[in-house]
Amino acid sequence: MKPAAFSTLPLPAPLLSNLDSLGYHQMTAIQAASLPAILEGRDLIAQAKTGSGKTAAFGLGLLSNLNPRWFGVQALVMCPTRELADQVAQEIRRLARAIDNIKVVTLTGGTPMGPQIGSLEHGAHIVVGTPGRLQDHLFRETLNLAGVKTLVLDEADRMIDMGFIEEIVGIVRACPKTRQTLLFSATYPEDIRKASGQFLKNPVEVKVESLHTADHIEQWFYKVKPETRLETVSRILRHLRPTSALAFCNTRERCKELVRELQDQGFHALTLHGDLEQRERDQILLRFANKSATVLVATDVAARGLDIKELDVVINVDVTHDPEVHIHRIGRTGRGEQHGLALTLATDSEAKRLVQIENYQQADLTWADVEELTPAPGGPLLPPMVTLEIAGGKREKLRPGDLLGALTGDAGFQGSQIGKINIFEFASFVALDRAIAEDALAKLSQCKIKGKQFKMRLVG
Repeated sequence: MKPAAFSTLPLPAPLLSNLDSLGYHQMTAIQAASLPAILEGRDLIAQAKTGSGKTAAFGLGLLSNLNPRWFGVQALVMCPTRELADQVAQEIRRLARAIDNIKVVTLTGGTPMGPQIGSLEHGAHIVVGTPGRLQDHLFRETLNLAGVKTLVLDEADRMIDMGFIEEIVGIVRACPKTRQTLLFSATYPEDIRKASGQFLKNPVEVKVESLHTADHIEQWFYKVKPETRLETVSRILRHLRPTSALAFCNTRERCKELVRELQDQGFHALTLHGDLEQRERDQILLRFANKSATVLVATDVAARGLDIKELDVVINVDVTHDPEVHIHRIGRTGRGEQHGLALTLATDSEAKRLVQIENYQQADLTWADVEELTPAPGGPLLPPMVTLEIAGGKREKLRPGDLLGALTGDAGFQGSQIGKINIFEFASFVALDRAIAEDALAKLSQCKIKGKQFKMRLVG
């Protein structure tokens, strides 16, 4: 069946024209299933995984219901993590660029309250935020939700898993009862069903098949002994030589153990776990996303909201207890039209979990022999990029263009040798081609950027 075109929807002409310029012509399955109900003003429960196009679905819905001439908060999107909130806000801004003067404000933890309060005082049409920070603003009375027409709960299962149910209830109560509520969730267990019952009125329910086809994500299973599990991860990395690999473990302790093992063997590996402060978490995600770390090791909880566009392989170091979580894990590779690869290591004691995955996928598991994982030619597996940390950021009014200009102008490097540039409140990070990293540090340290010299160092 041919995908439906966005032009078949009753969307305003500027939105349709902008979709066309963005290359959004045909709707994804979740967009086709949910947008008609959303545009009719119905409440919605949509079960769909990350990467399915759900942000555009609710983004178009809330934009079509917006009055640009009234500078009050008319739409609120709640997300489980700062990373996801930033991605959602960025996508909504892209979708809204054909509508004059639409202001989207992001309210998340880990950043100062002052600038957020200032942004809200100047007026905002759409707020995207995490439950904890949204609750802080409500408590301070710096956020007024009385004009909200559309409320979106994005990745509701993750927010409830992370213990945000009380905050969510409080925030929902601060919104008008006459609003439209859209709930998006990768899974829809009974606790979500009960919790959402008090938020939604006669919702339309849609579910997009979350299974991955074999031609889209290639899966291999390896039988290992408990004592060879970590060593097998090293074998996989030497065999595949990926640029970016995401390794899932069931416990924080296993994550730390694996990262130590990989680092001892010379791999550039980082770990995400619950003990990290937001600043540390941001820097780890940044280094992995900008290709200056090869392996990110994480638990399912720590990886929530993580969205890496290009991921060569997912390695399930432990078999998950829940087959739906397995599908969610492997769906992080093979985004969009890309081919994905997922490898799962299993011991005899995990046989029951494997049967559950097999039944859930409705397909036999494909097994391979660990002995086939032989080292590929090449020297040490090094990430292509190195991250340069600069002790200055938004507070010093630094912009990406300032850093790019300094590197390609005064320092004399090619634009193609510079990767992602991220600017935070007090620090900035630039991904540099590994071949120029030391030279770039030496030259940029001597340059003045906006008339000032900054301290800097290479962090990965």
